[in-house]
Amino acid sequence: MKVIICGAGQVGWQIARQLSGEANDVAIVDNNPALVRRATDTLEVQGVIGFASYPDVLEAAGAHDADMVIAATFSDEVNMVTCQVAHSLFNVTRKIARLRNQSYLQARYSDLFRTEHVPIDVIINPEHEVSMAALRRIGAPSTFDVQDFLDGRVRLAGIVLAEDCPVLNTALRELTELFSTLRAIVVGVRRHGRLFAPEPQDQLFDGDQVYVISDTEDLPRTLEIFGKPLARQERVVVIGAGNVGLTVARALEERPERIRVRAIERDRARAELAADALERTIVLNGDGMDSAILSEAGVERADAVLAVTDDDKINLLASVRAKAMGCKLAIALINDPSLAPLMEHLGIDAYINPRATTVSSILRHVRHGRVRSIYTVGDGEAEVIEAQVLSTSSLAGRTIASADFPEGALVGAVLKGEVLVRPRGSTLLEAGDVLVIFVLKNDVPKVERLLQVAVEYF
Repeated sequence: MKVIICGAGQVGWQIARQLSGEANDVAIVDNNPALVRRATDTLEVQGVIGFASYPDVLEAAGAHDADMVIAATFSDEVNMVTCQVAHSLFNVTRKIARLRNQSYLQARYSDLFRTEHVPIDVIINPEHEVSMAALRRIGAPSTFDVQDFLDGRVRLAGIVLAEDCPVLNTALRELTELFSTLRAIVVGVRRHGRLFAPEPQDQLFDGDQVYVISDTEDLPRTLEIFGKPLARQERVVVIGAGNVGLTVARALEERPERIRVRAIERDRARAELAADALERTIVLNGDGMDSAILSEAGVERADAVLAVTDDDKINLLASVRAKAMGCKLAIALINDPSLAPLMEHLGIDAYINPRATTVSSILRHVRHGRVRSIYTVGDGEAEVIEAQVLSTSSLAGRTIASADFPEGALVGAVLKGEVLVRPRGSTLLEAGDVLVIFVLKNDVPKVERLLQVAVEYF
């Protein structure tokens, strides 16, 4: 597949790294020579310097025979024009654009992105994706990572095991026998910084970070087994009332269970806008790092604090202070991935990386064939792929044990029609089944070949 990625920032670079590593023909375009040089020096990609919306620049990147354009520059308008040029002049089949400005995304303007107007096939809004990630984290407070698959019927959860975990030093095979009705499987373990797909005889130890794929209904029981009982969230403090904070507060207001939400916003005008837009949320105008404001928001009694300002340092320090004042759970929005290792030392329970969230969202729409969803684990260390078994696939008609899955891949769930099945070695895979598979980075191409994703194109 030939892909043109417009924008060589962190998002563009990460997408280029993923796709070029899977033997795709990738060109990356940016008007910053240093960013293009970084991409060409570290990745097997073609680099083109220039504005992505210029026809001659797209032509130099190979738009005449490109299968897809991903417009992820810092400008919404450049991304929109790039898709228009790719469609009108080069007839590019698939066009994905990252759009931040909420004005473009209002439902009443949805006709704007029809083929006859501004032809964009998929719009990725980072703030919406980050808001959804934040809500998932609040819904599963004892996890450090969470993502839904199979239309919400299955959930991937990352859990840090503590010394009080009831199943430490227990082989995974024994766990399967002890909890035979539990629809959950440990698919990945990170130990001493190394992520691997575990074998049935492997044991779990204090400090392990485990990734579990669970039936959503069984997730509370799964968390309890691993020593992380699911606590109900009744009081939430949101620091930052920008687009992300506002979206989260509004979603919490709409939940059937009554959640008391208080928001803190330093900018007075933005605080007033948030107060007008929200019905039950109390909005305080002040500094989220100020102990007096945090106390006024009731952070001492809060079940969770969510720091989502546009400043990483404020999010970190506000989260630390909230925890010190007695808040049970702190989640911080962190743009700079180099700050992630500080989370554990600072006592922050979870963080959200907008770039990683955006990359995962874009990659869901890039894959060939029957791959329906994809989620990047960690720093691109692994992927969780939701895909349908094709009748032409070598998987069809074989059991999971006899299928040629690589060592770094584990099937975490199988959907047969409307029935969700806990996968076993004896589970027969049939055409039409939908699988959720955890795959280490190096084994992704092998799994994609098994699924024969190149046979069809969307």
